[in-house]
This record gives sequence, C-alpha cells and structure tokens, in this order.
Amino acid sequence: MKGWTKVALGELLRRSDEATVLDPAAEYHEVTIKLWGKGVVSRGKVHGGDVVSVRRVVRANQLILSKIDARNGAIGLVPPELDGAIVSNDFPSFEFRDPKRCDAAFMGWLVRSAPFVELCKAASEGTTNRVRIKEDRFLDQQIGLPPLSEQQAIVARLDALADKTREVEAHLDAVESDSLRLLVTLATRRDLSDEQRRALGWRPGTIADIAALALDPDPVKTDRSYPNVGILSYARGLFGKVPIDGAATSAKTLYRIRSGQFIYSRLFAFEGAYALVLDEFDGCYVSNEFPTFDVNRDLASSKFLMALFMTEADWQEMRASTKGVGDRRLRIQPEHILARQIWIPPWQELRRIDSMFDQHLALKAKHAAIRQANAALLPATLERLFAGSA
Repeated sequence: MKGWTKVALGELLRRSDEATVLDPAAEYHEVTIKLWGKGVVSRGKVHGGDVVSVRRVVRANQLILSKIDARNGAIGLVPPELDGAIVSNDFPSFEFRDPKRCDAAFMGWLVRSAPFVELCKAASEGTTNRVRIKEDRFLDQQIGLPPLSEQQAIVARLDALADKTREVEAHLDAVESDSLRLLVTLATRRDLSDEQRRALGWRPGTIADIAALALDPDPVKTDRSYPNVGILSYARGLFGKVPIDGAATSAKTLYRIRSGQFIYSRLFAFEGAYALVLDEFDGCYVSNEFPTFDVNRDLASSKFLMALFMTEADWQEMRASTKGVGDRRLRIQPEHILARQIWIPPWQELRRIDSMFDQHLALKAKHAAIRQANAALLPATLERLFAGSA
C-alpha cells in the first residue's frame, strides 16, 4: 500500500528449527495447512513410537507454510491449540524477529491475501507437480509494512469483519435448522403419539407402500456421451458431473433418471447422500450405485419421501441396517430403504408437507446468495487493503 515501507521478509522472520525428542508413549498433533488461507489445523494425533522420520516442533503464532502448496495459499499462523505440535521438513515455520516491528496477527491476515499468494508463487520453482517454494527466495521477497499502530488497527478491523461474517453464517444456519426441523416434524409427526397420529388420519406402513424401485437401464454405446450427476452428502442435492464417454467407461449399462424421482447413493447413504431429481437433471445417467424410486402419487409425494431422509437421525437409522466393513464399504441396499417403517399422512397433510418443502428449498436458495456474498466480503477486503503491499 502507498506509504508503507518495503521490507524483506527475512528482516521480519527467522527459520525455526526446534528439534523434538518424541516420547514413544505420548501423543502428538501433526499439522496440516488448508489451501487459500483457510487455516492451520491438526491432521490428527500420532503416537511418538509410530513416527519414523524426522520431525520438528512448532509454536503458537509462528508463521508456517507448505513447501508444495504455499503457492496455493497454504500458509498461516500456528494457532494456540497446536503449540508443541510436530511437522515434517515440508512445513517450514518461522519466528518473528521483533514483535514491536511486525505484529504476528497482521502477518496472519496479510498471508491470506491474493497479493501474498502471488509472492509465494514468485518464490516457487520446479516442474509440473514438483513446484516448491524456495525458502531463501521467499525470505528475500519484500512486503509493504505499515507502522505497528496501523498494523494493529488493521488487525482490529479485520477481526471485527471476520466476527461479523461468522455471525451471519451462524444466523443463516440457525434459520435453516429451524426450517428443517419444522419440515421434518410435519413429515413424521414424532411430536405426537401413535394414537394421536391415527386420530389425525395418519396410518403406519413402510416406504414400499408408497414407492417402488424404478430402474431404467440403457446399454452403453461407444459412440454416445451420457450426462452424469453425483449426489452431495448431507441431503444437499444433485450436482452435474463431466459426461460419461461411452468409449472410455468400463460400465456396460447406465441408468436413466427422471425428474421427481427419489435417488440415493448406496455407498454414501450413511452421510446423507439422498436427493430428489430436479427438472434440470431429467434424463441424466448414473451407475447402479445410485438406485432411484418412483412414488405412487395416489398415496404420497416425492417431497414427503425426501423429507424422511434429511436429518442425521434418519441416516443413522438406515445405517443400522447396512452391511459392510468400514465407512467407505458400507452400502445400503434398496430393500433396506423400502423396508423402513413410516407413518403415511392423509392428503391434507401431504399438501402442507409439500408446501413446507418448497419453502425450505426457497429459503436455502435465498441464503445461498447471501452466503456467497458474505464469503466474498473478507477476501475482497484483504485484496483492497493489501493491494501492492506484497
């Protein structure tokens, strides 16, 4: 920024090489760094006796980077909870030479900015997939450094902005949670006793009473391309994928899906991979790992069926009927879906459920735009504040 003194990073930072002697019986956090300034976090704990290569200790408020991914924003401050964690030589860390000259929190914000990421790119070299930052070149890079009082004012401003963006996210989450809770309550009436549900016209049954497996197989042809979709976890819907090339796929058969069908992933059902097929994905194709169901519209609706698979409790209920070894091998078969016991609502309640389902989706769509703008606010502010400073 105009008026800030240009200073080499090496004048502000020194390499930290604190060696460690690991206790074989103790546990230690290992560090990893998220891309694009998303933070320094624990990769998990390891026993000292299981560590076979050289490790170093990192301390709170040290600047740490990934040699491989610093050019992708993998750089940040070590948080207090990772003080004493261990890292490999691929994660060099740096102490601040003089806290009265450079505030660590100021540097923590600066390194999250796009200009600083460009600086890291300039300090990196190597061929494709082997590009690494060079520490000496990194420390030779210059940044604009304001006076300490201005650094602290910038930190206070950015901390306040970050708090506000988190508050917005928390508010949106709370509103969506309340909306979902109301939808699920309408679809299940778990707030009522069985006698009360019967008195209101609800009747016990299974999903098989209102839906049936609906497979539409299509033999793969080598001269065709097949529009493909995947399912987001946590009941977040379908997303478009790269079309399947008939000449490249090993699949002999793909399955066409239709608007309004209920679909799920056998493999990821345990983490909420359930969805409705929206109009935009009508006619797309999936593998046999994604069973689809048609709902008998004389008895129920696809929105009602989807509402029965939108919470963690629902996913765990289905997981209990799953066979397999380890999370990634657990598969829920269609018969487990169809055998799930439910209460089937009368028509007037189905209309209310469908209406609430639409309102819930509309709310989430509105919030998505707010979330996008909220997420862009901090990066845009960093860009504006630090333009020309790195």
